[in-house]
Amino acid sequence: MPAESVRRTPHPQPGPGTGWAAPGIRYAGIGDEAAPDAEGQLAALHGLGWYAVELRSVDGVALADLAPAAFDALAGRLAATGTDVVCVDSRIANWSRPATDPFAQDLAELRTLAARCATLGTRHVRVMSYPDGGLPDDEWRRRVLDRMTALTRLAEDHGLVLLHENCHGWAGTRADRMLALLDHVASPALRLLFDIGNGVPHGYDAPALLDAVIDHVAHVHVKDAAAGPDGDVVYTLPGHGESGVAACLTALARRGWQGTWSVEPHTRLRPHDGTDDRELDGIAAFTAYGRALERLVEREVRPAAAPAEHGGRP
Repeated sequence: MPAESVRRTPHPQPGPGTGWAAPGIRYAGIGDEAAPDAEGQLAALHGLGWYAVELRSVDGVALADLAPAAFDALAGRLAATGTDVVCVDSRIANWSRPATDPFAQDLAELRTLAARCATLGTRHVRVMSYPDGGLPDDEWRRRVLDRMTALTRLAEDHGLVLLHENCHGWAGTRADRMLALLDHVASPALRLLFDIGNGVPHGYDAPALLDAVIDHVAHVHVKDAAAGPDGDVVYTLPGHGESGVAACLTALARRGWQGTWSVEPHTRLRPHDGTDDRELDGIAAFTAYGRALERLVEREVRPAAAPAEHGGRP
């Protein structure tokens, strides 16, 4: 029977091909790093036995910009295949929208995504915290805190949770600023998304940063990277780079953390920056990445976190 005619129930026990890393921790992936089209994105995930997706774009169009008919077709396809949406990745406050850009575009995108998240059955929306756009530090901070507060209040009104990523923006790379942002906004509708692979390109130690903010992390991106010979960044399979993937995942599992580990390989397609390595098959590269993560978790992470799996934190 074809996969689309059956709703897959998540396997109750963790293990390769089940879609689960450990009790309470689910695997997912950012689909447009496997293929531009929805069919290819879902094929990559389902081939891994994973029925959870993080949505960013379809056919090169951001989720908020999809025409109504295209969005309805996507939502129908997800429902028909029993695929859960764990997060949607917005452009709100991201690397392309400095704090000097009109705030109205971010409010409009969030309103659109609120309606679409309700259809998709997810509450999580990825955001960042604005590049400075040339503003002095004090004005940059003030504008970020004001905007993030307003966005969070709008998220509260719609039952959403904004997930701030450790990437570009005022609070992107420093634990003290992440904590200051959370303290200023003071709402359960703003939490953190921790991307393990962002430490190498942004120049910080990912396990150390995670340790400082781990109690506020609600979602995780799995990415790995290493410094190249010319000072460039080379993205690798998980566990093959310098990001400390195993250390970060082990720290989460030891705390009894629950949520989603979502892969963002960056090894073939990176639609947000136009990267497309045409020498690699996108679905095959994505599948190889997922399998490498499963092996890393089975061989290193779960054994190291075993005490937490049997009754609590060490």
